[in-house]
Amino acid sequence: MIGEFLVIGLGRFGQGLVLGLARLGQSVMAVDTDESRVQSVAASIDAVVCADATDESALRELHPERMTCVVVAIGAEAMQSSIMAVALLQQMGVPRIVARAVDELHARVLRAVGAHEIVNPEAEIADRLARRLAQPDVFSQIELGDEADLAEVAAPAAFIGKTLVELDVRRKYGVSVVAIRKGDSIRANPGGNERLESNDVMVLIGTKPAIRRLASLA
Repeated sequence: MIGEFLVIGLGRFGQGLVLGLARLGQSVMAVDTDESRVQSVAASIDAVVCADATDESALRELHPERMTCVVVAIGAEAMQSSIMAVALLQQMGVPRIVARAVDELHARVLRAVGAHEIVNPEAEIADRLARRLAQPDVFSQIELGDEADLAEVAAPAAFIGKTLVELDVRRKYGVSVVAIRKGDSIRANPGGNERLESNDVMVLIGTKPAIRRLASLA
């Protein structure tokens, strides 16, 4: 499904976001006050405008209310501008506003003026790095809510050569194997007779403690 996205702010985070959305086939418009930043992405996305998103008349000309989602990616150097932009977008009836916050206070203010979702790229990167350092055998982990995570875990040596039925990880460890990554290929919904091989990576769903318990075996 193709969405229409407006990204406000073309710092490193904003540029990475617009280029990533474009690679995924999405329709992307971006806006920034810096002409050099505007030109740096002009050839890669559908439209880019050099304008001040805190100027209500300039922002209205972009018709943000028609977008699937507007991301306010303005950085720490202009927190007041990010708050003003979110407030204007909320007044214009934008259906989904995602805003970048630099700390918890900034996040609370952004929510108060109308942001539907808050992201903090630096905190998220730091958290992923901490997880990777503390759990080197957990290659990636995504929170699915308060009760479950999705994680990629290296198959422990004791699991190699055994089938999923023999391992019975759901009963023994409280996790479910939803896929197995073998090199560059993924086997989704593996059957009970699937036998684990050296260098296999299990894609698991379970609670954080359950995933940590299994990963500690690797």
